[in-house]
Amino acid sequence: MANIASQKKRIQRSERERRENRFRISQVRTWFRRLEQAVAAGDAGAAESEYRQLLSKIDKAVKTGALHRNAGARRKSRAARIRARLGN
Repeated sequence: MANIASQKKRIQRSERERRENRFRISQVRTWFRRLEQAVAAGDAGAAESEYRQLLSKIDKAVKTGALHRNAGARRKSRAARIRARLGN
């Protein structure tokens, strides 16, 4: 345990940031799952809605630093491929 006040604050801040990052990444995973389910069900309207929400969640995670820019781009690409399965 830290004795210096600034280090105690830093520990608190790190924990807060860790929770925030985990929340954002969890949201991305959840919306991926929802997109997969909508595509599997063949529901084009729901899939499009889930896809848009997923892109928003990915962009937010990248913007806040929870995901690296390239990781965000890779996940968006995967989401587009999942959505494209509806056309087949």
